[in-house]
Amino acid sequence: MPSPYSIEVDRLSHAYQMKMAVDQISFKVKTGSIFGLLGPNGAGKSTTIKMLTTLLPATSGTASIVGYDIVKEPAKVRENIGYVPQLLSADGELTAYENLSLSAKLYGISRETRIKRIREVLEFMGLAEVSNDLVKSFSGGMIRRLEIASSLLHEPRVLFLDEPTVGLDPAARKLLWRHIQEWRTQFQTTILMTTHDMDEADNQCDIVAFMYQGHIVAMDSPQKLKTSLGPKSTLDDVFILHTGSSIKESGDYANVKQTRNTISHL
Repeated sequence: MPSPYSIEVDRLSHAYQMKMAVDQISFKVKTGSIFGLLGPNGAGKSTTIKMLTTLLPATSGTASIVGYDIVKEPAKVRENIGYVPQLLSADGELTAYENLSLSAKLYGISRETRIKRIREVLEFMGLAEVSNDLVKSFSGGMIRRLEIASSLLHEPRVLFLDEPTVGLDPAARKLLWRHIQEWRTQFQTTILMTTHDMDEADNQCDIVAFMYQGHIVAMDSPQKLKTSLGPKSTLDDVFILHTGSSIKESGDYANVKQTRNTISHL
C-alpha cells in the first residue's frame, strides 16, 4: 500500500564546521498538502530544504521524497521535485519564453512536449501575454511567477518554495498564492515552503512547524496551535511561548514590546 506521505523526514541533521544548523528534525507531509517551515533567519529552514532537494548532504538521519531516499536515490528525487530558491534564478537578459525553454532543456523534456508545456505554464501563471518580453522589464511578482512556472515544467509531485513571496507587495502575494493554490488543487502537488511571515503561513498552510536554532519546537495546524493558547492568540504568540522571542528579528521597540506583552499574557 503506497504511503499517504510525499515527504518523510527522520532525525535529519546538518552541521556546518561542527555547528548544528539542523539538529535531528523529524516530520511527515501528506500528499497534496502545504507544509510550512517557520522561523527567523538562521533557524535552519533553507538548510532543510537544501538537504531535501539533494543540494546539500545530510550529516545524519534520513529522508525520502515520494518514496525515494535523498541519499541513495538523488536522481530519482530530482525527477520528482520542483525547487524555487530565495535568490533570483531567472535571467533578465532573456525573455520569459527563453528562460522556460532553457529550463525545459535542462529537465530533458523533448522538443514537442517542451513547446506544449511552456505554453501551458505561461498561461497558468498569467504570463502568456508577456512571454516574449525581457524578464528585466518584469515586476517582482511577475519574476516570481516565472520562476515558479519554470519549476512546474516537468509536473513535479513535490514543490519546494523557499520564501516564495519575500519582497513582494500584498497584491502580488495574493496573485501568486492564487496561482499556487490552483496548481496544488488541480494536480495534487505536495508543497513544502519556508517563511517567516506568520499571516502567510496561517492563511496558506495545512500544517506548520516552527524552527528555532536548528530544532522543531512546535508543529500542528495553524488553528490548533493558536487555539491551544486561547481564542485571541496568533502564530507569533505560539512562537514566543516556545522560544521566548519574536520570530521578527528587527529588535525594534514594537517587536520588543510585543514579545514582552505576549509572554506576560501567557
